[in-house]
Amino acid sequence: MSTSGFASVNDMAEKTITFAKIGEGLYAFTAEGDPNTGVIIGDDGVLIVDAQATPAMAQAVIDRVRSVTDKPITHVLLSHYHAVRVLGASAYRDAKMILASDATRDLIVERGAEDMASEIGRFPRLFRGQETIPGLTWPDVTFATEMSVWLGSREVRIRHLGRGHTAGDTIAWVPDAGVMFSGDLVEYKSACYCGDAHFTDWPETLQRLAAYDPIALVPGRGDALTGRDKVKAAISGTTDFLETLYGTVKASVARGDDLKTAFKAVRAAMDGPFGSYAIYEHCLPFNVSRAYDEARGIAHPVIWTAERDRAMWAALQG
Repeated sequence: MSTSGFASVNDMAEKTITFAKIGEGLYAFTAEGDPNTGVIIGDDGVLIVDAQATPAMAQAVIDRVRSVTDKPITHVLLSHYHAVRVLGASAYRDAKMILASDATRDLIVERGAEDMASEIGRFPRLFRGQETIPGLTWPDVTFATEMSVWLGSREVRIRHLGRGHTAGDTIAWVPDAGVMFSGDLVEYKSACYCGDAHFTDWPETLQRLAAYDPIALVPGRGDALTGRDKVKAAISGTTDFLETLYGTVKASVARGDDLKTAFKAVRAAMDGPFGSYAIYEHCLPFNVSRAYDEARGIAHPVIWTAERDRAMWAALQG
């Protein structure tokens, strides 16, 4: 059982940043399991996939972008609504628009403020410079299912493939390069955070993503992946994580187990194959809580608040 304190409050170690080229004009900003940012450079501008947690954290991305191009950053895509992904958007002062799915905007309306307070409490290292956050990040342009952004002659095809990590997950596909930016639909050697997930839908959404047959993929967390075999392995690994988790909890609910008993069953099933993954301990109580709710018929994820976070953690991880 974890003894490291609530969520990731004690994770203060600096991470090594990698800025990897994964295709022509395509880059992945990664940092040892911290949230990733994608960079897509076109003829006349740059599209950023996920904005980091604060303007200060976003500046580290901008500095890397400026090392490879002087083209303006014209678009910021929010792959979903979580604060750790979106609250740095104000650093992108040249951006003409911030993009998100309709479902993502609806979730910001419904629970954005609660999520902001919750995530800052869970992971203070990622919210350095939080005093510079002007407030919630709101998209300027939203779409129901898909849209294209043209950076000159380069198309970025943006799609909401279905529910998964959240109800509004969005991917960015660059057809001319065969490269996918998946957001947190796919993780690589990092635990999936499932506190706002739709477990029944997520594997099917991954199948739709896999049908693009990417030759490279930037996951939500973990190293950028180049080569079809690595991409397929990451998608398969994400699916395995989800199905092991939800299958275990669903069986526990069917037996009439309480939440803590279900949590112990998940540990027995997952600590071995997945315990070494980044943020595994952080995610586990939130994951089991949401899986337990969904298995009992609660289709719409319950809103996490800072108070609910602490109460749940004390019950399961304390």
